[in-house]
Amino acid sequence: MIVVIGSINMDLVLRVPRMPLPGETLTGGAFRTIPGGKGANQAVACARMSGKVAAGGQQVAMLGCVGDDEFGATLRAALVADGIIDSHLTTVPGVASGIASILVDDKGQNSIVLAGGANDCLSPAHIDAAKELIEQSDIVVLQLEVPMDTVVHAIRLARSLGKTVVLNPAPAARVPADVLALVDYLIPNEIEAAMLAGAEVDANDVKALASALRAQGSDNIIITLGAKGVHAALYGGDHDFPAQAVQAVDTTAAGDTFIGGFVAGLASGLDEAEAIAQGQRAAAWSVTKPGAQTSIPHLHELY
Repeated sequence: MIVVIGSINMDLVLRVPRMPLPGETLTGGAFRTIPGGKGANQAVACARMSGKVAAGGQQVAMLGCVGDDEFGATLRAALVADGIIDSHLTTVPGVASGIASILVDDKGQNSIVLAGGANDCLSPAHIDAAKELIEQSDIVVLQLEVPMDTVVHAIRLARSLGKTVVLNPAPAARVPADVLALVDYLIPNEIEAAMLAGAEVDANDVKALASALRAQGSDNIIITLGAKGVHAALYGGDHDFPAQAVQAVDTTAAGDTFIGGFVAGLASGLDEAEAIAQGQRAAAWSVTKPGAQTSIPHLHELY
């Protein structure tokens, strides 16, 4: 089983011809509400890349919080529709669900502003209440759109139970070095890698970034580079994986889709290189479609 611990948001997506300047008003295009949040996106990607439970695939569970509003009910229903276990998805009374306001320009690039809402209520107590679920898992996946003390507590618990821990340190934030040392696979993008590595490391030197992060204790560093591919500093050696060339429509959730494809690959028995290739194939497919969870492919669509 894969347990994903993290954020669940409703994405409010507006197409724009270009990003607005400070103080400028632009006329936008199509507007959509689409289920998202880095945690939920990664859970959906894991589920779709594994095959639904009904099809005999790897089970995926989501641990997080939604508000007691219409968005919360919709977000829960979307996860359940993908076969994701929601037994530890908590509805928080009197609190709004998290939202992400997303502008997407004509080049497919995006700009995102978050309001955490119920995500900010995910606490170490929720993690402890889900200990039995985590004990049943093989891989635990986390991000940083929920409180840092909850992430730290979850990583320590998962590691103490002997689980494989995957951390996507996004949005970019400092993570205690002793916690990074408990992570089996650290998967940042270039910006996140530079923040974790520190100002003394050349942010344009991906190998130096990976080396600095490995020195902090994590055995396996996978830095996603968008159209430039992936640099992986793994326990067995360093490797560069070029990206598949596609025409991007919307890059929202591309990184989440990569992580889901990679984790599902590991859970199904692929080796690291094969799992990375599966993640890249899924991410390339996703950027050709609009939205977050609406852009995440199923396994059968990739092969």
